[in-house]
Amino acid sequence: MAEGKIPVRNFILLGHSHSGKTQLSEALIAHGGAIVKPGSVDQGTTASDYNEDEKERKISINSSFLHLTKNGIKVNIIDAPGYGDFVGETLSAIKFVESAVIVMNATGGLEIGTNKALRLIGEHKLPAVIFISRIDKEHADFTRCVNALKDKLGKKMALISYPIGEESSFAGVANLITKEGLDALSGDEKSKAEKLSESLVENVAESDDQLLEKYLEKGELEAGEFKSALKKAVLEGKVIPVMAGSAVKNVGVKELVDCIIEYMPSPSDASAKEATNSKTEEKLKIDPKESDFFSAQVFKTISDPYVGQISIFKVFSGKLLSNTAFYNVSEKHSEKTGQLFALQGKEHKNVEFVSAGDIAACAKLKATHTGDSLATDKTPILFERLQFPEPAISFSIKPKTRSDEDKISVALHKMTAEDKTFTIVRDAQTKELVASGMGDLHINIMIARLNKRYGVQVDVGTPKVAYKETITAKGESQYRHKKQSGGAGQFAEVWMRIEPLPRGSGFEFVDEVVGGAIPGPFIVSCEKGIKAALGEGALAGFPVVDIRAIVYDGKTHPVDSKDIAFQIASRHAFKEAVLKAKPVLLEPIMDVDVTIPDEFMGDITGSLNSRRGRIMGMEPGVGMQVIKAKVPLEEMYKWANELKSLTGGRGSYAMHFSHYDPVPSNIIQIVVEKSKKAKEEAKA
Repeated sequence: MAEGKIPVRNFILLGHSHSGKTQLSEALIAHGGAIVKPGSVDQGTTASDYNEDEKERKISINSSFLHLTKNGIKVNIIDAPGYGDFVGETLSAIKFVESAVIVMNATGGLEIGTNKALRLIGEHKLPAVIFISRIDKEHADFTRCVNALKDKLGKKMALISYPIGEESSFAGVANLITKEGLDALSGDEKSKAEKLSESLVENVAESDDQLLEKYLEKGELEAGEFKSALKKAVLEGKVIPVMAGSAVKNVGVKELVDCIIEYMPSPSDASAKEATNSKTEEKLKIDPKESDFFSAQVFKTISDPYVGQISIFKVFSGKLLSNTAFYNVSEKHSEKTGQLFALQGKEHKNVEFVSAGDIAACAKLKATHTGDSLATDKTPILFERLQFPEPAISFSIKPKTRSDEDKISVALHKMTAEDKTFTIVRDAQTKELVASGMGDLHINIMIARLNKRYGVQVDVGTPKVAYKETITAKGESQYRHKKQSGGAGQFAEVWMRIEPLPRGSGFEFVDEVVGGAIPGPFIVSCEKGIKAALGEGALAGFPVVDIRAIVYDGKTHPVDSKDIAFQIASRHAFKEAVLKAKPVLLEPIMDVDVTIPDEFMGDITGSLNSRRGRIMGMEPGVGMQVIKAKVPLEEMYKWANELKSLTGGRGSYAMHFSHYDPVPSNIIQIVVEKSKKAKEEAKA
């Protein structure tokens, strides 16, 4: 190990769903002696996929944290889900590792998830190694995978191991760096592997001008020179090593671990972490040194049924001891750590301390959440908050019973703390609980967790759109409220005009009464009555906005006029005036950015147009396009599924509120009828 290097490697497992990431993670920790033998995804016995829903579906839903130790170096593994619905898990973890292992299924080739993984490591400038797994499976085609990677990566691709046999005859791997194992190959396969070994040296030499000159002069490189050059090229992103193997057969696993330790960066090799001293507002660059002040950041929260909340964090500088204290800079709150531990799936391995560059966990922190910065009050280091993708699909949820109502808020609080792409809001207008997530699968799994993990049953439906009402012309009304039977009488007469205001203006009340026709205290009553009427419009019962109400005359009774009478009269006068002022419905319009491969441009623009969307522009990228559109929110519910279908899962979108626009006349009647029906059902 080089002097001054932190003896830690942190990497994330990426790849297409069902590419074999979890099975590989089992083989890795078994190789490191962390478990006696690898578990099985099919049998639900892996350390990584330990939640019941993961075992049942045989997919990773949450990121899992594992580790092994070899040659005095601790290797932290984050097994990230492959499904796009759980991309939040990947994005929250990828900023806390120094490298990635992309798992490619030899039977599937260059799949969507592989492409996404390659895009992610490019965006995050993350050194990576590609492990072509399942070489032993039927229909495995190593050559097809290599050719696809060559087309995608060009000279960046550096094949460093070669399979000995394929499918049922797969027996091992030959090392193209040391040439160990080449003798086990024969005929064309041996010639091919020898040529690949030569081209590997050329590729690495070409990453450094001085080295290339030496290679051209001598025709070879010394072993030490080659390894140093390969590591440098990997760290700079000029080379991505590609390896072969089988997790189930435990072939190529040792070579992968050795590659990670030898060629992947330690925290010392990574760029310094940018931060701010929250006390002085000084901008800092935090280098991972054990001797420096303590700083860390929480990047994942787990709700454990036995120990409660578990906070997983990475230390960027200094050291933290078990059963000591730290300062939560984000929350401005002191915390006591309790026992620190490293995670092995759901198992906890107690540690006495955690140092710079390493990942650890702590339970039962009172005020600490995902994204919080941890430090000391003397050096309150604040890291940038984590950004999560906005949910793409929403449903309304309603507790089935009173018992479910009592339990749901605690359960939802735990679930949203654990998964930041799962959000719950209570719509102030419709009063519905609206659950939002990254896709149908995501929402379905979270609803199932509500039931199985927390014993809460809910009915699921599509949420109501938060429509509003306004007017497009002036209106006028006079209303007399008179009640004289059954006790004290009530009398009030209100004359009112209304007129539209510019969009976004809200409500304005004007008093133009002269000569005391309505006394001052009753003018206040009129305003109260109108404001009450604003909450339920005359057209379909939605809130009324952007309107000016002018009370200009009225009548009183010396005995029967009172506050409640003028509130009732003004409320009715307002509703009558609204109906005469050409009322319209307003609907929320969203800014939608859709990222898709070039070939789906026509399908997606057609889909958006069919949903009343307006294409505002396009931004070209490398093989991808971003379509910018404005689309009514009503049309976006469940669009995530159509996008997935049209693009084979290769498209994604982000959505933000833009403004309110009038609803087309042909749709108004549909909305009004739905509203009336909902009210009738509520009364029944």
